[in-house]
Amino acid sequence: MIYTVECSFADPGSEAEWNDFYSLEKLPALISVTGFHTSQRFKSLSDGCPLYLAVHTIDGLDVLTGDEYRQKGGGNFARWQQHITDWHRNLYSDIGLAPAVDADELLVLGGSGPDPLIQMGLTPLAMQAVALEKFPEHRWLARLHRRNTPFIESVPEGVHLYAPMTEQLTSARTVSIEQEE
Repeated sequence: MIYTVECSFADPGSEAEWNDFYSLEKLPALISVTGFHTSQRFKSLSDGCPLYLAVHTIDGLDVLTGDEYRQKGGGNFARWQQHITDWHRNLYSDIGLAPAVDADELLVLGGSGPDPLIQMGLTPLAMQAVALEKFPEHRWLARLHRRNTPFIESVPEGVHLYAPMTEQLTSARTVSIEQEE
């Protein structure tokens, strides 16, 4: 299942330190939780959506309600909590592992159907919200190579572009399973 966490941050003075904490400490802690398979952070290049997005592949909702998740930092942003705004969490139907988005690519996320992504020449993966906020109910995601982005100003309404802030982290358990297949 795909677990998304979206938010913005309201304190420019501590934003760089918060981003370091999230990318360098929180993501590695989360990927060590049993049931987490991939984790990657993004920053929006689009208006009209939260500035930050984390995309994780997890086994299911029970991972997020377990003690191990709570102990390793799930939902805990300590001193930055007061600056986190526009915070949203969703769990989407299983599309397999979330696609890794390389530094020369963008993540494209749409909420108004697959057609706008198809018109951009992409092959979107369809996701349906199954837990947490359940809004938007449906989303489509795809990867876009940056060389194909001269039209960023003309991205269709309801489609948002995200640049990767981190490489995709993959749990050691997931890597060993993939090697066995």
